[in-house]
Amino acid sequence: MIKNEKIKAIEVHLTGIDGEDLGIVPTAEALQMAKKLKVDLVCTSLYSSPPPCQLISAGAAKQNKQQSKKSDKPIKIKEIRLTANIEDHDYETKKNQAERILQSHNAVLLVVKTQGSKESAKAKTLIEELLRDLQASGKAKTGIQVSGKQSMVQVDPLS
Repeated sequence: MIKNEKIKAIEVHLTGIDGEDLGIVPTAEALQMAKKLKVDLVCTSLYSSPPPCQLISAGAAKQNKQQSKKSDKPIKIKEIRLTANIEDHDYETKKNQAERILQSHNAVLLVVKTQGSKESAKAKTLIEELLRDLQASGKAKTGIQVSGKQSMVQVDPLS
């Protein structure tokens, strides 16, 4: 993010403090406006000509930078494998593991391995039960996908 005098373009496409479009303005004039309003002139992208710039108060510019750093962190997808015939204790363990992953802002891919058509129906009900239990921590991104020897669903954390 380039600010104020570091902007070397001859003219910029300026956006005001309240988001209003001020059009294409010479950079010197935009800097004068910024000083008069006691705000920063911030260039949001260098890949277009003229570069888009915005008048932002100093505190807001810092906050925007911090917000963009937070949102740049990619979500990891962690896989949890189960079988259709799972014991109650093992189910609780896997559910708790999924909750911990979701609370650390990562996605969970729940995969239930099956061996035959009878188990695929069991797998689907098992995934539906897990989704109900994980409702407080996350929501299903995809529908339950049943294919051949496995059923799966991706659960994303709640923001």
